[in-house]
Amino acid sequence: MMVPDVSNFAVILTTSGAILLIAYLTAISARDVIRLLISLELMFAAVFLAIVPLFSINPPMAYAVAIITAFTSSTELMVLVTAIILLDRRKRGIDVDKVAVGGDSL
Repeated sequence: MMVPDVSNFAVILTTSGAILLIAYLTAISARDVIRLLISLELMFAAVFLAIVPLFSINPPMAYAVAIITAFTSSTELMVLVTAIILLDRRKRGIDVDKVAVGGDSL
């Protein structure tokens, strides 16, 4: 079996960490729901990128993690797009300050 080069793993994981950091900073400073959605998708992209080195070490485990992450990402995207549509219909905008803290009031 071929021994994988650890330096390539370090570059991939460092890039993944940088993308994840950018996504966290974007999520914290988001002023509308669209930017929040983009930052969440960047977080999932960083996770997918971090899975790449795992394919060299343990392909069956990497495949299982990739499938679970893909289903989670697609479900999250579907829920967020639905939430954005409903928020826009109800509040007539997608600004974060239009959303009450703690959810809807009764």
